[in-house]
Amino acid sequence: MEENKLKDFLNKKVDEYNQPSFIQSDPISVPHRFSKKQDIEIAAFFASIFAWGNRTIIINKTTQLMELMGNTPHDFIIHHKENDLKTFLNFRHRTFNTTDVLYFILFLQHHYKKHNSLEDAFFYKGLSNQEERLNYFHTYFFSLPEAPPRTKKHIAAPFRKSTCKRLNMFLRWMVRKDNCGVDFGIWKTMNPSELICPVDLHVARVARNFDLIKRKQTDWQTAVELTDQLKKFDKKDPVKYDFALFALGVVERF
Repeated sequence: MEENKLKDFLNKKVDEYNQPSFIQSDPISVPHRFSKKQDIEIAAFFASIFAWGNRTIIINKTTQLMELMGNTPHDFIIHHKENDLKTFLNFRHRTFNTTDVLYFILFLQHHYKKHNSLEDAFFYKGLSNQEERLNYFHTYFFSLPEAPPRTKKHIAAPFRKSTCKRLNMFLRWMVRKDNCGVDFGIWKTMNPSELICPVDLHVARVARNFDLIKRKQTDWQTAVELTDQLKKFDKKDPVKYDFALFALGVVERF
């Protein structure tokens, strides 16, 4: 497909799926139930981390976790007592188990007692691009002495050759801002132009069908390559095309 025709086609798909009607069936629906900034961040973080497999199960599991926190996740993270953690002992989502959820809660408590927003976990002074930020976040997240080795598989990083699909999706939710009401745009440190497109097997397949990806592997460099191509269509907001590529791959099975 010619570049101008492809741009027009993808723009139409963005307009079709970047709509409030998209929210209900997507994991982003869980953070949309909250209004407090920190509650949105925490719900969105868990929803993105759980985001592999069936979307209904992802939504249900994230909802269950928020209920275990009394649907006030920030207040729970900050003020919970050790005895309150017993309710998490049977929590599971695929390979995410009790050990993982307890460490996530420990890290979030450690962070929020020092910072007002989870944004500070990604935007350390001196970091100049998304690759550096995600590598820094991985190191910071596992900097506590209690960090279990098994939990590291749940936080991706470019240095581990991952596309970082779930964290890039989380950052899209937090950073992108438009008038459509899907993404939150509550983080201001980063520009939407700096985001990297979330890439999973579905998005990669669709992108390769459109010759937006030449790289044979599906890794961090693949996500960067795709984003660079999408910047030709919209250099200020390339990741808006995630709506189109994801929908074409998962909803329309293009």
